[in-house]
Amino acid sequence: MSKVTVAKTAGFCFGVDRAVKLAYEAADRYDNVLTLGPIIHNPDVVRDLENRGVRVIDSLEGVTASDTVIIRSHGVGPEVYAELLEIGARVIDATCPYVKKIHQIVTERSEAGDLILIAGDPNHPEVEGIVGYAKGEHYVFSDADEMMKLIRKNCEKFKKSVAILSQTTYNIRLWEKCKLLAEAVPGVTVYNTVCAATSMRQSEARELSSQNDVMIIVGGCNSSNTKKLYDICSENAECYLVENAEDLKGIDFSHVRSAGISAGASTPAYIIKEVQNTMTEILTKEEEFNFEEAIEQTFKKIYTGKRVSGIVTAVNNTEVIVDIGTKHTGYIPQSELSSDPGVKPTDVVSVGDEIDVIVTKINDVEGIVYLSKKQVDAQKGYDEVKKASEDGSTVTGVVTNVIKGGIIVVVEGMRVFVPASQTGVRADVSLDTLLKQTVNLKIIELNEQRKRAVGSIRKVAAEERAAKRAEFFENAVVGSTVEGEVKSITDYGVFVDVGGVDGLVRKADLTWARIKHPSDVVSVGDRIEVTIKDIDKESGKVSLVYKKQADNPWDIFRNNYQLGQVVEAKIVSITSFGAFAQIIPGIDGLIHISQIADQRVNNVADFLAVGDVVHAKITECDFEKKRVSLSIRALLIDAETVDEAPAEDEDVDTEAEAPAEEVPETAAEAEAPAAEAETPEAETESAE
Repeated sequence: MSKVTVAKTAGFCFGVDRAVKLAYEAADRYDNVLTLGPIIHNPDVVRDLENRGVRVIDSLEGVTASDTVIIRSHGVGPEVYAELLEIGARVIDATCPYVKKIHQIVTERSEAGDLILIAGDPNHPEVEGIVGYAKGEHYVFSDADEMMKLIRKNCEKFKKSVAILSQTTYNIRLWEKCKLLAEAVPGVTVYNTVCAATSMRQSEARELSSQNDVMIIVGGCNSSNTKKLYDICSENAECYLVENAEDLKGIDFSHVRSAGISAGASTPAYIIKEVQNTMTEILTKEEEFNFEEAIEQTFKKIYTGKRVSGIVTAVNNTEVIVDIGTKHTGYIPQSELSSDPGVKPTDVVSVGDEIDVIVTKINDVEGIVYLSKKQVDAQKGYDEVKKASEDGSTVTGVVTNVIKGGIIVVVEGMRVFVPASQTGVRADVSLDTLLKQTVNLKIIELNEQRKRAVGSIRKVAAEERAAKRAEFFENAVVGSTVEGEVKSITDYGVFVDVGGVDGLVRKADLTWARIKHPSDVVSVGDRIEVTIKDIDKESGKVSLVYKKQADNPWDIFRNNYQLGQVVEAKIVSITSFGAFAQIIPGIDGLIHISQIADQRVNNVADFLAVGDVVHAKITECDFEKKRVSLSIRALLIDAETVDEAPAEDEDVDTEAEAPAEEVPETAAEAEAPAAEAETPEAETESAE
């Protein structure tokens, strides 16, 4: 049985694919688009771009500031960039990155004074561009013999440094020979600049030509890399160079039983496919003929808007090729593949996939039909969205765009608009945080005529919150510990979401320590453990406690301190009647003005200052009133008693203690205003 084999690397290389894509994008975005020379050496692509308004120019003569000029993948010399800058035209640089690398090498080595030798065709546009970056002496050579003559002629006994490189599409076998000879010469540096894709393409073509009766090379007749493929394959097999399937007509293939196909870097996938199909037809024409199948395929009708099934035969970065069972070659442009502009074709389909598509355009002259998978997906999505609109169910989608006033969520291929107010995102937070996120939403509006829908993420969140709230009040028990998220902070406390319910932790229940504001303890967004203090199911209010009983400073004080003990304390506030000193966090003892010194004290600040660390004796502990009294004077008197103990009959004249007066019990009370404002009674607050 006859067979046709296509090389794996046939067709667009990375640089060409990028250049063509940039050209088509420019045609859609700008007027007066020009390419400096054909964008690639392929007449079909150039013709299609011309139909879209992209003109080919040979020089910059007549170019104005209103034009958009595309520099093709071959690249240009620096003088062209300078001229374009002076003109002021918009420039789209489609130079292949591998060619750019050669420009950089030539610039650096020529500035260093090296002799530059370039393997390639001096009339090829890529080589012409490379030469433009050589500041000093340079030559272009075609083979190893010419290279060695240049080295001997220009390098005085091999003492002059030489940099040797090649154009990206140079014959790989010739290049290997050049490298072998050049690397043996002192002072010569060889840069391997043959494109890896070119090398692989040539290797595959050589192997394929040795395995088949005939080789078909597809590409532009003026394409350098295509001609090299032809030369390589001609060494092993009968070889033909064609630009498209039409060129196969008239060639006698009656003696051929197997054919290999390779293609230059500028050949689109659809032309390769056409050549493959035509070659297969030619080689099988003498085999058994299935009349019914041929009739069905010949007369199978397609029309714009028809939905058909097809098999994916090829996928690249810009399009998908589909066999829909007719004489046409089907193409799905990237823009018609998915509603998500960020996905690559390879993320959506693979070769061999069977997919449903809608016909969007037919070109019978060229045998091309344009298809859309996106429209099929959108119809499926519309059916799901319509059902959700009718029964109130939830649908799932991915956020693909942030637009003015909201976001776009794609649900099974259909775009659903969600207003900013329905996203559930606060006004001070960017909607960009939702990009690429998978979200659940309700359909709140559907226009069946225009097939447009409006959704709400917030409504789903509200329903989920209501369900959690009901579950909380059903299962919550006073005294139990739950985890929650801090939603908001006020002067009087903190609201914590404990599962659909915002419970209040009052300031006094946050910590045992003295604080100025609840934000000293927690921040919005913190995940904390709280204890349920009280539940009012009728009002929906929940009181919570954050501080832990194990941290109760009065329990710690009771277990570690006793009456008469001397402690080290830090002065935390000064009043007219004394000073408060912190014994441990949460426990402040009062040093009355009469207990500060062993003399009369009229002004506390003359003896103590906030921040001072003093030693004092615990003279009183009232755990019910939570009051501790301290005395510095008692320590001073004890010291005097030890130093100067009086005779038993000697009168001791001591200063009478100041009469007792009503004083605050803690430093916090001392600093509090006379009439403290009432704490708000609200137990819950909307977190929104």
